[in-house]
Amino acid sequence: MTPSSPQLAAIKSALFLACLIPGFFLWRGFELDTLGANPIETVTRSLGEWTLRFLLITLTVTPLRKYTGWHWLIRLRRMLGLFTFAYGLSHLLTYVWLDQFFDWEAIAKDIIKRPFITVGFAALMLMLPLAVTSSNFAIRKLGGRRWQSLHRSIYPIAILGCVHFWWLVKKDVTWPLVYAVITVALLGIRAWWREQERRKQLAGGYLPKPKFEGKVIKIFAK
Repeated sequence: MTPSSPQLAAIKSALFLACLIPGFFLWRGFELDTLGANPIETVTRSLGEWTLRFLLITLTVTPLRKYTGWHWLIRLRRMLGLFTFAYGLSHLLTYVWLDQFFDWEAIAKDIIKRPFITVGFAALMLMLPLAVTSSNFAIRKLGGRRWQSLHRSIYPIAILGCVHFWWLVKKDVTWPLVYAVITVALLGIRAWWREQERRKQLAGGYLPKPKFEGKVIKIFAK
């Protein structure tokens, strides 16, 4: 069942507010000094973990749409993706501002010398072009095929996010393991879909032409 436009608008509004809740409670906890002995570390780590959670929720939209038939879910994915980037950027800013006090030399050394920071920074940098090209204008400008190809980088981003969290925790890897298993499942099901599609094409005697085939023919025709 597809919700009407007013219903979908209400769902989007509710989702928007729900996505703000983790950040609100962290801010209130910081203001009220209820985040433990090291509130800055608590805020930084919590924002990072919520980034990974939102990323996995975003990756869950497509399988959920496919198996439930709720095609309208795809219209929520952009908001979830932007919140993923927003929490990731907040995670970085708390580290740069509250932890390092904009000491760029120390930050640069951290990025180079501490592998979990290097991986986390790389993941956020890969997220940046996805956030920038999330608009309908960007889709029209890039073209659907190129836009989809660019946004498939969410898959290595998810892997880097899990590695970042795993290397950060070091000892008790229970939650990093949970997120890693979910990530493997979400990426594995996509790989299985692609394999199923490939088998259908082979069974039907159809093989897609390489994208560059037309260009090659034109070159040799000259």
